[in-house]
Amino acid sequence: MDSQIKASSIDNLLELLTIVSELRDPINGCPWDLEQNHASLIPYLLEEAHEVADAIRYGDDSDLKEELGDLLLQVLLHSQIANEEKRFSFADVAKEISVKLIRRHPHVFGEQKLKNSKEVSQVWEEIKSQENPEKSLTKQLRKKIRCQPALSSAMYISRKAAKSGFEWESIEQVWDKVIEEINELKKEIFEQNISKARNEFGDVLFTLINIARWLDIDPEEALEGTNKKFLARFSYVENRLEGNLSGQSMQQLQKLWKESKETLDPNNQSKR
Repeated sequence: MDSQIKASSIDNLLELLTIVSELRDPINGCPWDLEQNHASLIPYLLEEAHEVADAIRYGDDSDLKEELGDLLLQVLLHSQIANEEKRFSFADVAKEISVKLIRRHPHVFGEQKLKNSKEVSQVWEEIKSQENPEKSLTKQLRKKIRCQPALSSAMYISRKAAKSGFEWESIEQVWDKVIEEINELKKEIFEQNISKARNEFGDVLFTLINIARWLDIDPEEALEGTNKKFLARFSYVENRLEGNLSGQSMQQLQKLWKESKETLDPNNQSKR
């Protein structure tokens, strides 16, 4: 890194650390910031992470720069709170991740030679397992997913289980499992066993996640795209009816929905 850029980055980071410290000053700090703790900041941490992802999806550098700053603020706030309680500081956080990155990249910071990203991933997992040799895969998965959204957790579990050898032989077997789970869901719904239906619905979703894994599809991105597509079509219907959806027949709504698909995406004209 260019020495001038590096110095500027350090200066800006030190300024931000000072600002966060002043926000948490017991005498002259901000009342809201002083009331926060690790637990109370969780919703904001998750919100900022999702907003970073959203800015990346839309490809807006201005938004991405701002949202990354908001996310960094969350890291610094948590570090400041821990520092006030004499547990650890931001310096400790930075040092620990630096040591970990060096340890897990022997092909960059050591003599090991790796050919491609697949070999890098294998070495990464081997080093991780050496760091926590006493933990079973189940315990590692439980720890990893405890704070993740269920959709991301399902994909993570599926990938790790498959890497350990717990895998179907073909995607056709996964499709058979999807059909099996859907039939079980339909049975519980027909019998009005809502509690069991909830479990079966989860099984359907989990099996579909495995289809996504086999096809190398990110389910979160896929669902995000569907959400945006639905809202665009719904907005079209809403505008055509001038906001007056109530009282419209289902036949009229379906007609406008089909029209929205043909108008917004002519390639989908054959779909219903």
